[in-house]
Amino acid sequence: MPDTPTTTRPQDAALNTGLGRVLLLVYGIFALSASARALVQISTHFSEAPLAYLLSALAGLVYLAATVGLARGGPRGRMIALVSCSIELAGVLIVGLLSIVDAVAFPDDTVWSHFGSGYGYVPLVLPFIGLWWIWRHKA
Repeated sequence: MPDTPTTTRPQDAALNTGLGRVLLLVYGIFALSASARALVQISTHFSEAPLAYLLSALAGLVYLAATVGLARGGPRGRMIALVSCSIELAGVLIVGLLSIVDAVAFPDDTVWSHFGSGYGYVPLVLPFIGLWWIWRHKA
């Protein structure tokens, strides 16, 4: 009886192993916290700072997509995580800069305001770590 080949996952699938599990946990926490924050802000006082609250909702969706991509692994998961982390990096840099330069446009903070200072600057550092991790596990 010939040996049956074992199915091995591609190296890409290893996104959620080792440090990837920590990233998965952090992204999951940020997906939950940013989404919950946006939901409360939008449902209670949306008219006060609609741009800020919609950006918090966008951040929640980006974190959720990154979480899914890292958890899924493989080529598709890697692409989802790569796009999500890239959007996250652009968002935190653009919103961070705009929230300092044009404070009137941001009467209330978002997750990415002031480069994520309200979250200990984790939103600024996280996409760099995420992109490095994804690059390290390229096919």
